[in-house]
Order: sequence, then C-alpha cells, then structure tokens
Amino acid sequence: MQVIGKLISGATEVDFDDRALVHLQIVIGSKLRRGESFFLSWNDSPSVGGGRSSLWLHPGIPLYFKYFGSKTPRINRAWIDELTASGHSSHGLLLTAEPPAPDAR
Repeated sequence: MQVIGKLISGATEVDFDDRALVHLQIVIGSKLRRGESFFLSWNDSPSVGGGRSSLWLHPGIPLYFKYFGSKTPRINRAWIDELTASGHSSHGLLLTAEPPAPDAR
C-alpha cells in the first residue's frame, strides 16, 4: 500500500510516497548539513498533469517532511547511494525509481 507524505518548503507542498520521502530526507539532510544548495527534481504523476518539476533547496530555507504513515519504512542503502550520486551531479538530486536492495532476491 502506498502512503503519501509531503515535502513542504515555504508555500510549496509536494506529495511523495512515504518510502521515497524518507530516502529523500536522508539525502537532502546530508547535503544541507554540508551547506550545499541544489535542485531536487522529480517526474510528476499524470494526476497532476505529468511533466517534471524542480525545487531549489538551500540550507537557509526551512523544510518540513510530513509522513502519512506512523512507521518508518526500511531504508534501501542502494537507493540512498543512487540518490546521493545524482545529488552530486550538475543536474542536482533527481528522484529515481527504487532499485532492488542488494540483499533482495
């Protein structure tokens, strides 16, 4: 079952699956702790018109992560590594589909 959380930055509210949101929070938090500014980009669902969106993130901009579910999803280290690598690119952090976990069969 997909549970939808929100990333809130100023007047911008973006819905993400709780599982994706917790992985984004880890990567975003790590980058902001290092004082890095960057774009976060994702593909919009057809329910909001499709396309692609980007949000500029900066250590001085407050962020709020609101989860729908009460349990923290299990972390996929391979996804963290993939998101972190994209976050270091010139295009910024791009939310990608979750890869299989190394221990998943």
